[in-house]
Amino acid sequence: MNSRSRIDRYQNYIIRDWQSDDRIAAAEVIKNALAEYGLGWEPDGADRDVIDVEKYYLDRGGEFWVIEDNGIIIGTSAYYPCLFQSSEPENLGEQAVEIRKMYLHSKVRGQGLGKYLLCKLERTIFDRGYREIRIETASVLTAAVKLYESNGYVPVTDVETSRCDRAYVKFIDK
Repeated sequence: MNSRSRIDRYQNYIIRDWQSDDRIAAAEVIKNALAEYGLGWEPDGADRDVIDVEKYYLDRGGEFWVIEDNGIIIGTSAYYPCLFQSSEPENLGEQAVEIRKMYLHSKVRGQGLGKYLLCKLERTIFDRGYREIRIETASVLTAAVKLYESNGYVPVTDVETSRCDRAYVKFIDK
């Protein structure tokens, strides 16, 4: 693991920093989760960041985590900094982060792991000094929509990913 590696646990699951040999397994988790909901895998579009984690996350100051169960990758979660035109005038032009690639294998959903990951991402983002978080998702991902809305994310209209039809923002208080 690299020098800034982190390991965390939730129940029996290990949450750790992505490593280059995780590329195929992480992509498979995401591809399979999308397929369950009738959404397509887009390696040349919305999912190119999973193919090149170094460029889209690590080199930009973001993070990409994998979740393991007995050495098998069963989930992913990530964020990267990006420039948004904030809807709050005092934050115009400031950097925000976008949470991306929060996917879990169907066998581990409904155990609180998604909520734990979201809270862990928010804490990490806050500790890095960011106060605005963006998320895009698809309406068909009803559990994700419910998770975001029940954790203080509010709808916005600036969806950038063709596969997604919902976007959310959350401002973290200082």
